Amino acid sequence: MKLNKKIFFSALLAGIGSAFTIALLSFGTYETEIGFFLMASFGSSMVLIFGYPEGPFSQPKNIFFAHLLTSFIGVFFVNFFPINFITIGLAVGLGVMLMIIFKIIHPPAGGNPIIVMIGGVSYEFLLFPVVIGSIMIIFMGILYNRFLLKKKYPVNWQ
Repeated sequence: MKLNKKIFFSALLAGIGSAFTIALLSFGTYETEIGFFLMASFGSSMVLIFGYPEGPFSQPKNIFFAHLLTSFIGVFFVNFFPINFITIGLAVGLGVMLMIIFKIIHPPAGGNPIIVMIGGVSYEFLLFPVVIGSIMIIFMGILYNRFLLKKKYPVNWQ
């Protein structure tokens, strides 16, 4: 396999941006008393934001609202339904359906109901890490893509 230098350089930059952003969220979570900023699905968000920032699923509106909506669905199910294979499936299905209806598709957010339901978290989880973490990710995506890499981000997607 011949290594394409342009692809390698792009991948390297995406990896650096992802590593820095997740390290920042991890620092806020583990090294300060500020709050909890980390959620497993944020790792998947890095692929889109730093690897494919021009894509529709990588845009700030999608990142923020999809993470918030699907996490809310998970918290709702935790509070009103028993956790089992049926309710976990229903929560994920509802999250996917509503992301599509509201045109806020961000595939990593599809796993949020599972994360929330397995963790049995409360409504506070919606603020820390979902809202604050998503905002930090978007901010880092804008800084990194627009100002460091000189890419147009966010891109206006309808």
